[in-house]
Amino acid sequence: MSDTILVGIDGSEASRRAVEYASTYTKMVNARLVLAYIIEWSPYAFQTAEENEKRHMRREEEIQTAQERVLDPMLKSLASEGVVVEGVVRHGQVADALLYIAKKQSANLIIVGRIGQKNIKTVIFGSVVSKLIQLSHLPVTVVP
Repeated sequence: MSDTILVGIDGSEASRRAVEYASTYTKMVNARLVLAYIIEWSPYAFQTAEENEKRHMRREEEIQTAQERVLDPMLKSLASEGVVVEGVVRHGQVADALLYIAKKQSANLIIVGRIGQKNIKTVIFGSVVSKLIQLSHLPVTVVP
């Protein structure tokens, strides 16, 4: 087993479809699956030392909540199906964090779900999926 597939998840229906697709694909190619939940977080906030301490505590709480509510149930379900799977929760810009995790995990493929939002912000600045596709050195599969 040498292939590693990274799936970006966020608890949405789109990410559930991406996990289902990845699970099926992983079984076909006998690969390892890594689920990554990224909590949007900007390092560019200017705050006092006290605010930074509170922010750090909030970060830890968010990681624990994401792990317990989203990641752990998926990991348990996939493991019961015989999938070799692990999970990662990180803070950061989603596309950048997924690319970092892909590199650290030696991933061969990134799979994400497409939410399909067409608001003005997405039109002007682009979506996470489009940024991921533009920056990735790996194949990216987008599950509708």
